[in-house]
Amino acid sequence: MTGKEPLLGTLKACILAIKEGSSPCTDASLHLAPFCEILETILRKGIKQLVLGFKRRDYWHWLEQLPQQDTCSGVTPLSIMVEKASSCEKVLTAQGRGRYFLRLALNQKSLATAIQQLARSPKLLECYDPLVSVLGNEDFMEPFLSLMLVVSEMNFSLDLQNSSFLDESWLLPVCVTYETVPCRELGMVLRYLDGRIFVIEVLPESQAEVDEVVLVGDVIDEISGFSLRNAHNGQAGTVLQKLKGKPLSFRIIRWKWHDGGMYRPLLPYLKVLREKVPSFQLQQEHRHKEEKEERCLQGGRLLYNLRYLGQANVGKYGGKEVLDEGIPTVLEQHLCPREVLFDVKETEVFIQEKTSSKVLFQYPYPEISCVGRRLDSNNLFAFCVAVSPGTPEHSTFDCLVFESNSENECEEIIKRIGLKRSYPAVTGNETKTKTSYDGKAHMQNSKDTRIYSDTYR
Repeated sequence: MTGKEPLLGTLKACILAIKEGSSPCTDASLHLAPFCEILETILRKGIKQLVLGFKRRDYWHWLEQLPQQDTCSGVTPLSIMVEKASSCEKVLTAQGRGRYFLRLALNQKSLATAIQQLARSPKLLECYDPLVSVLGNEDFMEPFLSLMLVVSEMNFSLDLQNSSFLDESWLLPVCVTYETVPCRELGMVLRYLDGRIFVIEVLPESQAEVDEVVLVGDVIDEISGFSLRNAHNGQAGTVLQKLKGKPLSFRIIRWKWHDGGMYRPLLPYLKVLREKVPSFQLQQEHRHKEEKEERCLQGGRLLYNLRYLGQANVGKYGGKEVLDEGIPTVLEQHLCPREVLFDVKETEVFIQEKTSSKVLFQYPYPEISCVGRRLDSNNLFAFCVAVSPGTPEHSTFDCLVFESNSENECEEIIKRIGLKRSYPAVTGNETKTKTSYDGKAHMQNSKDTRIYSDTYR
């Protein structure tokens, strides 16, 4: 007798979570990545590997054969989707093409069609072990197909252009479009690293600096429709030469993710860049914005212009270790940031809303138990304060999280608060985040990586 398949229960829970959210489901949905990951796990489970094969089988290898198994003549929606995934220039591996196909099928409500076609193809079903897999087991295939039919009734609006990191991760980067007028001097210094093009400098007073879109550390993903995934040395210059005298449209992959920290799949690349180019520094904000908005003067005092991201209770312990848990907890709430004026006074931290001057927080230093930041979020910092400090036996701690305008500003605030407390400040050089990324997945040959440089003026 066949038992239950836990993966199907997890998949059903993910589907319900997406249905409870806003429609259509976009890349910003917190439930999208877990859903895609469990779906991919099901599609991979029990795939038979060839004994003497040099290529490891993945679910894409049977997906690309589906049009050949279709008895219908002519072009079908399924064959068009397979062709699009096969020809997408931004994915290079079977894993990336399979993920691109799944995202495309979600947008077009066609995922159930692909599974139905597989169920009608005995030759392809032989790819799965019936004792281990979901798709090769008749008892499991039926409920799985039912769930896919439910998914095909749901609305998805996913950005298919955001595909350049599907080879590495389901976690997608933040992408922006940079459009600029024809110019002789663009002012971006680029480095080629493992098929990607990084901006390592934005020249002062250049067109790129004036436009205030590109940041040092960003990746050039495409130029006016020309994909630069897997780019070779000088390819960006060749494209720009072809477009000379025309308006330019760049698709930029941000080094910074939605939470203000670093986009994790970029960490191993940026580590190599720092080793090869010691002067390389990630740019937090545009230079003019940093100069104009970093601080303001009020009542003869210099105040920091910051964004308050929220707070979370971290329990009865308020040591520096809880910051590693408190900061992500606050970020997961996805609250709307509030512009605040942050004042580090002689006896207290004083925080007021920027627009209304309303006092939001006022904490004497003895009530602040710790202050610091995570290594992967250079411009985010937090401090913990005691709740009900008058009754220590019942007191808990709240973690308050703020976003500064630069890493230097963040360090300065931490040190100033630390010096005014009885405990030393916790800076990025003294604490280690639990969620640091080791980058082993796709920099195995980093010591052999060649880096090239182009300066576009």
